[in-house]
Amino acid sequence: MARGAGRHIDPAGSGLRRPILPVMPFASTPPAEQVTRRDKRRIAAVVAAVLLVMAAVAVWAAVRPGSYGSSKDGCITVTVPSSTGGGLLHQCGQSAKATCQRAFTATDKISVLTRPQCRLAGIAPTR
Repeated sequence: MARGAGRHIDPAGSGLRRPILPVMPFASTPPAEQVTRRDKRRIAAVVAAVLLVMAAVAVWAAVRPGSYGSSKDGCITVTVPSSTGGGLLHQCGQSAKATCQRAFTATDKISVLTRPQCRLAGIAPTR
């Protein structure tokens, strides 16, 4: 590249050489502005709205845990380990009784998890 390429001489005639792009856009951070009372109210309103939504979701989750609920009245709901974290095993009637009978006779981990739910559902081991 030739000497002085990419530069030009000041049009005012001072003879100083300046770069073609004297300032890169956004090269410096602009000075911070003071937060106004209006801005503070907006921030407070957004924070309050987010907290209100989170509280509403927490209350909803506590009051309405799901369509299966807990084990009772001949139906069992067991949370079992799964490849995606945890899975629900929900059964009623004869299939719940059969599952409980297998749980009372076996010693594997799923059976151990199922037994207390069978007792809650009122399904006792047959002798």
